[in-house]
Amino acid sequence: MVFRNTDLPTLFHHTDAVAIARQREAVAATRHQLLLLVLGAALGALSPSLRVGDFQPVGALGVLAYAGVLALGYRSSRRRAKSHWQLNRSAAEFIKSMCWRYAVHGAPFGSGASDADADAVFTARLEEGLRELAKVGWEDPRTTDESAAAADLITTPMRRLRAKAFSVRKETYVRDRVIEQRNWYHRRTEISRRATALWSASIALLTLFALFFATLRTFSVGDSLEATGVLSAAAAACLAWSEIRRHQPLIAAHSLVEEDLAAMHTAMETTVTDAQWPSAVYETERIVSPQHTDWLVRHRS
Repeated sequence: MVFRNTDLPTLFHHTDAVAIARQREAVAATRHQLLLLVLGAALGALSPSLRVGDFQPVGALGVLAYAGVLALGYRSSRRRAKSHWQLNRSAAEFIKSMCWRYAVHGAPFGSGASDADADAVFTARLEEGLRELAKVGWEDPRTTDESAAAADLITTPMRRLRAKAFSVRKETYVRDRVIEQRNWYHRRTEISRRATALWSASIALLTLFALFFATLRTFSVGDSLEATGVLSAAAAACLAWSEIRRHQPLIAAHSLVEEDLAAMHTAMETTVTDAQWPSAVYETERIVSPQHTDWLVRHRS
């Protein structure tokens, strides 16, 4: 049996879509602010020889660039895209994790509970977790979207997988959840490695050029103050972008999660019994939770 994201409830898909949209918005706003700051510095370094009376068009463009930074900052503070992105991502991953635990008899939805009891516990635990997220700002799409409100929290594929034998549930979970997550974390680690190398090289190159022009100015070889300022601003923007994207700490965090998943994968394939299965699934879902990754990032930074 195959169990994919398409088999998850409508509430997950709504929340996941909002998380993706808000992530793009938050990342784009930060990128544009940094670019406008560098552009403003570059325009300020240009010669003011181009004039129309007392008016300097280049200076006006610099004013617009800095005004754009302020406007984007104000809009971001009002939209709170980053906060909504993180809350909706937490909600989407929480829903996904609970659905997997229910479908494969993970704790607290083990084989000892009847279907009716498991359904009741699932709904109660899910709603309780979502209420906690709502307390810190998460907006439940069911309050504004009728399709999300009317959709079932337990889908037919979830019930079908739950009704399967232990061997089928284990095979499906290992293949479609554990291995899929291992591959995802491996891909993200490689992406972060390449991004770290790119931005580190960019910062080093820009700093070397700034050092070169500063050295020339030190020995009065040329007046390179403007070039040094622009290069410094560009290097600072690259550094800020690298820190915002958290590439370096994510490499360590994702590598550790991948190692833990590899260990769980081996255990599930070799030693985990039917009786141990609920707790093994629970532990696996804890490992892949965003909260666990954030904890690793903070302690590896």
